[in-house]
Amino acid sequence: MFRNNLLLSLLFSTLLLPLSTNFANAQPTLTVYTYGSFLSEWGPGQQIKQGFESQCNCQLDIITIGDGVSIFNRIRLEDDKTSADVILGLDNNLLEQAKQADIVIPHQITKPDNLNTDWWDSDFMPYDFGYFAFIYNKNKLKNPPHSLHALVENKANWKIVYPDPRTSTPGLGLLLWIKKIYADDAVSAWEKIAKHTVTVTKNWSEAYNLFLKGEADLVLSYSTSPVAHIMNDNDHRYAAAIFSEGHYHQVEIAGITKYSHQPELARSFLRYLLTPEVQRQFAEKNVMYPIISTPLPEAFEQLNKVKKTLEIDPMQLDKNQKAWVREWQSAISK
Repeated sequence: MFRNNLLLSLLFSTLLLPLSTNFANAQPTLTVYTYGSFLSEWGPGQQIKQGFESQCNCQLDIITIGDGVSIFNRIRLEDDKTSADVILGLDNNLLEQAKQADIVIPHQITKPDNLNTDWWDSDFMPYDFGYFAFIYNKNKLKNPPHSLHALVENKANWKIVYPDPRTSTPGLGLLLWIKKIYADDAVSAWEKIAKHTVTVTKNWSEAYNLFLKGEADLVLSYSTSPVAHIMNDNDHRYAAAIFSEGHYHQVEIAGITKYSHQPELARSFLRYLLTPEVQRQFAEKNVMYPIISTPLPEAFEQLNKVKKTLEIDPMQLDKNQKAWVREWQSAISK
């Protein structure tokens, strides 16, 4: 009897051993929703994934969802069914909407002393920033527009491509840029722009690829976009058209979803985004200005510099954004 019990005990222990070992060695998974270009071959995603996994004893699962507005819409649609622990790629222009949607918890990260900007928020943490601008090929366009008014009036008949403000943060940025400069005359401005628009794409990547294929003379992007061409291909053909009225400001932000099962791990990831090595990657691969004071690659010295920054009050934006989108839709459909 004793022998039988001993054999059964040994067998039971043997069967349980692999199961216990697997549980002991199982790594938590942190899921990040972000925009498509973040994980592209030239984006910062892969290096950030490898760097964080090397120190977190976890698996970082990065899921790309179009552009920033699409990420926000996806989270709202999934609600408590979402698998996202972190959302990365919303911006200051979506801030009030995101707060009212109640999709994140406070990040509890202390404001760093060496911020490159005064922008900080208790719910969403900034990780880089930049300025929307129209990019052109200097070999093809010898006399680019020097003001937004010149672009809108478009006497040179430049072909334009830009992403949709309903699905893309750059597209939303252009909507606000036009509204900031033209105010009540925004509809008229959009009607003029529509006459020279090749197409409105779903996201930034689609618009920029069309521009690179020669489908348009000017594409909505960032003043820092030429850095990617200089650093990746030693290609100096591309430049940002700097406008006398100023350029609309974007701060990219990340947050911890309130449905996360890994809030502490998510908080560690956000802290990791503020480390010097990751901030350098945002400059080199996201080609944006790092949010923390960080030495910039030499290619940034070759940029046309933005001289004036434009923004719309977040409360005014939240109150009027839907009406402004309807204005845009009505204007471009005529």
